[in-house]
Amino acid sequence: MADITLNAVGRKCPMPVLMTKKELKKMSSGQTLELIVDDTGAIKDVPALLSRTGDELLETKEVGNHLIFMIQKV
Repeated sequence: MADITLNAVGRKCPMPVLMTKKELKKMSSGQTLELIVDDTGAIKDVPALLSRTGDELLETKEVGNHLIFMIQKV
């Protein structure tokens, strides 16, 4: 289970990425963030963000109409 869950369902690009970036800044190293989105653009945008921040994408899965990203703060 994630330390923090961020529900960005209904938010369109770039909001899910901006929300994720803001939340990651508040987190401590080792904490995990579960990001839930329904914007398919996030499949490219979230990994691109993490390549810049250096944080780790642990898992990506599709559940119904939602994408769920498990991210670990490095």
